[in-house]
Amino acid sequence: MSERHIHMAGHVTERHITRAGQGGDRDVFEYALLRVVPRVERGECINAGVVVYCRARGYVGAATHLDEARLLALDPAADVAGVRAALRAIERHCAGGDQAGQAAGDDAGRRYRWVIAPRSTVVQPGPVHTGLTVDPAAETERLLDLLVR
Repeated sequence: MSERHIHMAGHVTERHITRAGQGGDRDVFEYALLRVVPRVERGECINAGVVVYCRARGYVGAATHLDEARLLALDPAADVAGVRAALRAIERHCAGGDQAGQAAGDDAGRRYRWVIAPRSTVVQPGPVHTGLTVDPAAETERLLDLLVR
Protein backbone atom coordinates (compact mmCIF):
# COMPACT_ATOMS: atom_id res chain seq x y z
CA MET A 1 0.00 0.00 0.00
CA SER A 2 1.25 3.48 -0.67
CA GLU A 3 -0.02 6.95 -0.01
CA ARG A 4 0.51 9.86 -2.37
CA HIS A 5 1.30 13.24 -0.90
CA ILE A 6 1.37 16.48 -2.84
CA HIS A 7 3.54 19.11 -1.24
CA MET A 8 2.86 22.83 -1.54
CA ALA A 9 5.67 23.15 -4.09
CA GLY A 10 3.79 20.69 -6.32
CA HIS A 11 6.11 17.72 -5.79
CA VAL A 12 4.48 14.31 -5.50
CA THR A 13 6.01 11.78 -3.15
CA GLU A 14 5.00 8.26 -2.25
CA ARG A 15 5.25 6.80 1.19
CA HIS A 16 5.07 3.03 1.43
CA ILE A 17 3.30 1.61 4.44
CA THR A 18 4.33 -1.82 5.66
CA ARG A 19 1.76 -3.75 7.60
CA ALA A 20 2.38 -6.80 9.77
CA GLY A 21 3.39 -9.69 7.57
CA GLN A 22 4.21 -7.47 4.56
CA GLY A 23 7.83 -6.73 5.40
CA GLY A 24 9.07 -10.09 4.23
CA ASP A 25 11.56 -11.39 6.73
CA ARG A 26 12.48 -7.88 7.91
CA ASP A 27 11.46 -6.57 11.31
CA VAL A 28 11.06 -3.00 12.54
CA PHE A 29 13.87 -1.79 14.77
CA GLU A 30 14.65 1.40 16.66
CA TYR A 31 18.06 2.89 17.30
CA ALA A 32 19.66 5.81 19.04
CA LEU A 33 23.20 7.10 18.97
CA LEU A 34 25.14 7.38 22.20
CA ARG A 35 26.79 10.77 22.37
CA VAL A 36 29.57 11.97 24.62
CA VAL A 37 29.08 15.55 25.76
CA PRO A 38 32.19 16.30 27.83
CA ARG A 39 31.09 19.81 28.78
CA VAL A 40 27.30 19.77 28.99
CA GLU A 41 27.11 23.57 29.19
CA ARG A 42 28.76 23.85 25.73
CA GLY A 43 26.60 21.18 24.07
CA GLU A 44 29.43 19.87 21.85
CA CYS A 45 29.39 16.12 21.32
CA ILE A 46 30.90 13.16 19.54
CA ASN A 47 29.14 9.94 18.61
CA ALA A 48 30.48 7.05 20.67
CA GLY A 49 28.00 4.23 20.22
CA VAL A 50 24.64 2.99 19.07
CA VAL A 51 21.79 1.18 20.82
CA VAL A 52 19.44 -0.99 18.74
CA TYR A 53 16.09 -2.43 19.82
CA CYS A 54 13.96 -4.90 17.86
CA ARG A 55 10.76 -5.80 19.68
CA ALA A 56 9.84 -8.62 17.28
CA ARG A 57 13.10 -10.43 18.07
CA GLY A 58 13.34 -9.41 21.74
CA TYR A 59 16.71 -7.88 20.97
CA VAL A 60 18.46 -4.92 22.52
CA GLY A 61 22.16 -4.38 21.99
CA ALA A 62 24.74 -1.65 22.20
CA ALA A 63 28.07 -1.27 20.47
CA THR A 64 30.51 1.49 21.31
CA HIS A 65 33.70 3.04 20.00
CA LEU A 66 35.33 5.98 21.72
CA ASP A 67 37.63 8.17 19.61
CA GLU A 68 39.82 9.42 22.42
CA ALA A 69 41.56 12.07 20.29
CA ARG A 70 38.23 13.63 19.25
CA LEU A 71 37.02 13.60 22.86
CA LEU A 72 40.17 15.30 24.10
CA ALA A 73 39.92 17.87 21.28
CA LEU A 74 36.56 18.93 22.75
CA ASP A 75 37.80 18.86 26.32
CA PRO A 76 41.47 18.22 27.13
CA ALA A 77 40.49 17.50 30.73
CA ALA A 78 37.81 14.91 29.82
CA ASP A 79 37.65 11.82 32.03
CA VAL A 80 38.38 9.26 29.31
CA ALA A 81 38.38 6.32 31.73
CA GLY A 82 35.05 7.44 33.19
CA VAL A 83 33.48 7.78 29.73
CA ARG A 84 34.75 4.31 28.73
CA ALA A 85 33.30 2.88 31.96
CA ALA A 86 29.90 4.49 31.26
CA LEU A 87 29.86 3.12 27.70
CA ARG A 88 30.78 -0.39 28.91
CA ALA A 89 28.00 -0.17 31.53
CA ILE A 90 25.47 0.60 28.78
CA GLU A 91 26.69 -2.38 26.75
CA ARG A 92 26.30 -4.65 29.81
CA HIS A 93 22.87 -3.21 30.61
CA CYS A 94 21.64 -3.88 27.08
CA ALA A 95 23.06 -7.41 27.03
CA GLY A 96 20.95 -8.32 30.05
CA GLY A 97 21.60 -11.28 32.31
CA ASP A 98 23.67 -11.09 35.47
CA GLN A 99 25.97 -8.44 33.99
CA ALA A 100 23.00 -6.01 33.71
CA GLY A 101 22.87 -5.45 37.47
CA GLN A 102 19.44 -4.35 38.70
CA ALA A 103 18.07 -4.60 35.16
CA ALA A 104 18.93 -8.32 34.93
CA GLY A 105 15.27 -9.34 35.10
CA ASP A 106 13.95 -6.62 32.80
CA ASP A 107 12.82 -7.42 29.27
CA ALA A 108 14.63 -6.00 26.24
CA GLY A 109 12.13 -3.17 25.77
CA ARG A 110 12.46 -1.93 29.32
CA ARG A 111 16.27 -2.03 29.17
CA TYR A 112 16.21 -0.10 25.85
CA ARG A 113 13.81 2.56 27.16
CA TRP A 114 16.04 3.12 30.20
CA VAL A 115 19.08 3.76 27.96
CA ILE A 116 17.27 6.16 25.61
CA ALA A 117 15.66 8.22 28.37
CA PRO A 118 16.92 11.81 28.15
CA ARG A 119 19.53 12.76 30.70
CA SER A 120 21.94 15.57 31.32
CA THR A 121 25.12 13.57 31.78
CA VAL A 122 28.35 13.20 29.86
CA VAL A 123 27.03 10.14 27.95
CA GLN A 124 23.62 10.92 26.44
CA PRO A 125 21.26 9.20 24.00
CA GLY A 126 20.42 10.95 20.75
CA PRO A 127 17.02 10.97 19.03
CA VAL A 128 15.37 7.64 18.21
CA HIS A 129 15.21 6.52 14.58
CA THR A 130 13.60 3.46 12.97
CA GLY A 131 14.27 1.04 10.17
CA LEU A 132 13.77 -2.52 8.94
CA THR A 133 16.27 -5.32 9.41
CA VAL A 134 16.67 -9.06 9.06
CA ASP A 135 19.43 -9.18 11.70
CA PRO A 136 19.37 -6.64 14.55
CA ALA A 137 22.82 -7.67 15.85
CA ALA A 138 24.36 -7.12 12.42
CA GLU A 139 22.43 -3.83 12.19
CA THR A 140 24.07 -2.71 15.43
CA GLU A 141 27.54 -3.21 13.95
CA ARG A 142 26.53 -1.66 10.61
CA LEU A 143 25.24 1.48 12.33
CA LEU A 144 28.35 1.68 14.51
CA ASP A 145 30.54 1.60 11.38
CA LEU A 146 28.32 4.07 9.52
CA LEU A 147 27.63 6.63 12.25
CA VAL A 148 30.39 6.35 14.84
CA ARG A 149 33.69 5.05 13.49
